Amino acid sequence: MVKKIALFNHKGGVSKTTTTFNLGWMLADKGKTVILVDTDPQCNLTGMALGEQSEENLEEIYKSYSNIKTGLAPAFESQPRAIEAVDCIPIGNKKNLFLLPGHVGFAENEVTLGLAQELSGAIQALKNVPGSISYLLEKTAQKFNADYILIDMSPSLSSINQNLLMTSNFFIVPTNADFFSVMAIDSLTKILPKWYLWATKASSLQILKDATYPFPEINLKFLGAIVQKYRIRGGKATVAFEKWIQKIEQDIDSKLAPILGKNHMLLSSQTYTDNEISQSYTLSKIPEFNSLIALSQEHQVPVYALTKEQLGWTGSVLQGSKRKQEEFSEIFSDLADKIIKLTATA
Repeated sequence: MVKKIALFNHKGGVSKTTTTFNLGWMLADKGKTVILVDTDPQCNLTGMALGEQSEENLEEIYKSYSNIKTGLAPAFESQPRAIEAVDCIPIGNKKNLFLLPGHVGFAENEVTLGLAQELSGAIQALKNVPGSISYLLEKTAQKFNADYILIDMSPSLSSINQNLLMTSNFFIVPTNADFFSVMAIDSLTKILPKWYLWATKASSLQILKDATYPFPEINLKFLGAIVQKYRIRGGKATVAFEKWIQKIEQDIDSKLAPILGKNHMLLSSQTYTDNEISQSYTLSKIPEFNSLIALSQEHQVPVYALTKEQLGWTGSVLQGSKRKQEEFSEIFSDLADKIIKLTATA
């Protein structure tokens, strides 16, 4: 059965898209079939996977392939047809890595979904809406026999994100080593219990269980956090960044984790221990890779797969970049291994 992993933080600029792309590629390199799902109306993941396309090329892509908006149209636009699996786009030369494209118009569904998720008098008319996103992803996973779906979410507290997160199997919280990520962790301690309460109520309603697109049982588990985009000096994070890394880890340990535990969103403590994940629930620490990230986006390949020709450098600069690529590869290989093990034991 597919494992749906949401990458969520309502703070923007924490490299959710970059992480989703590189992690998905690494999981595929390890033999897993992966679908990357772009649910952010900004469509950055779609742009990263497809590269710089002309308007004409993009129009043809959207005519030839479904996307998150058109895939959900039967539910949200009351079309006289059933939701079908999306014809995802192969990424690069990979036979086991696919993109479910985003669409700027996906945000238009926000009001409809918000009304349906109030679970009030409107529910009879909108009963097929709350379960439709989960249904679409499951059908698409079946079509491609996917092991993992990685969901790149927008930086917001929208009803769409509420639905996506709560109907996933697992979630990861990407953060930056800064004050605003500390604020975001504190905010999540208040938001996630409310979302969990809503989701458990929705999953218990008979009208949603009997819908054409049934709302699923809730079994969401926290895999951990990623701390990234910090500077290194002498092999360690600089003092200024280390302060925020420690603060994020402390707040996850003392504030977020206890709340998640009370709401049944943690794996067993033994599972984290067996996978060498500390009480701070840090899955990975990823320093800044500025120039390599930009080249990765330009060439639509992960940082570690950039070729000498794509790098365009020679001499000591090339050698330094190669070392950085090896470091990046080791970080993401370790991250992918942890995710495979964590999700296998859940």
